[in-house]
Amino acid sequence: MSNDLARTIWTELAGTDFTMTTVDAGGVPTRSLQAGSGDEHVIFLHGTSGHLEAFVRNLPVHAQRYHCHAIDMLGHGFTGKPDFPYEIPRYRDHLLAYMDALGIEKAHLVGESLGGWVAGRTAIDNPDRVASIQLLAAGGTVANPEVMERIRTSTRLAVETDDTELTRKRMRLLMADPVNATEELVAMRHLIYHQPEFVANIDNLLCLQDLETRLRNILRPEDLAEITVPTLVVWGRNNPFGDVPEATAMHQNIAGSELVLFDDCGHWPQHEQADLYNPISLEFLAKHPVG
Repeated sequence: MSNDLARTIWTELAGTDFTMTTVDAGGVPTRSLQAGSGDEHVIFLHGTSGHLEAFVRNLPVHAQRYHCHAIDMLGHGFTGKPDFPYEIPRYRDHLLAYMDALGIEKAHLVGESLGGWVAGRTAIDNPDRVASIQLLAAGGTVANPEVMERIRTSTRLAVETDDTELTRKRMRLLMADPVNATEELVAMRHLIYHQPEFVANIDNLLCLQDLETRLRNILRPEDLAEITVPTLVVWGRNNPFGDVPEATAMHQNIAGSELVLFDDCGHWPQHEQADLYNPISLEFLAKHPVG
């Protein structure tokens, strides 16, 4: 695409048949963008305070081969926001309820940041429901107080202050190149951040940035060693929330996993380096069909 033209959600999805619907996942209304068809399902899971638009650069090519689902996770986006702390088992149970609601016995999970943490936990606890996992700049294997404070402060400030520039800064924090935090993504996130229910539940959403809560949910090396499903770890060398050794440790602790590192890439590798990531993901999925 010419650099003179803006890349929008509509242009990313152009030519792809998709539906945007709400699924009752165990009583939680869950926003879901679905595209593609077939027997194999790929479910895309976003990061903390994120939303399904994080995957608009990935859905069209994946939908040519798979039945794809990008969802707003529990308490996020336009999904329901029950009033309890959103710890990892809650996200896992919500994901499984979503799969149950659609009759999906087993799926490939693609998780970015928080989504990777949830994918890993689900693969450990429910390996019979998971065909493979992709951990994209996945969180949940370390507890770095400095990073946790950065996430907590930048998110809370953008949510509690109706200032678009704060949301723009929060989005740009994720990217190595701020041009990838498009104004359309900023507008979507600002809209989400300022829903009354989102503001009211911000403590529930940020609970994993509390050290005691995080340590209760963290995936330690012995937990990662329990992952038996095929795993692809993807990481940006400019990730502001974790250095490359964090990805390397993940790779070393998950037997048989693959590791891919991207240059010029921050915390959204699937978005910032979509042209590199998409073929790698499709090749990985093809090697590990749902059994």
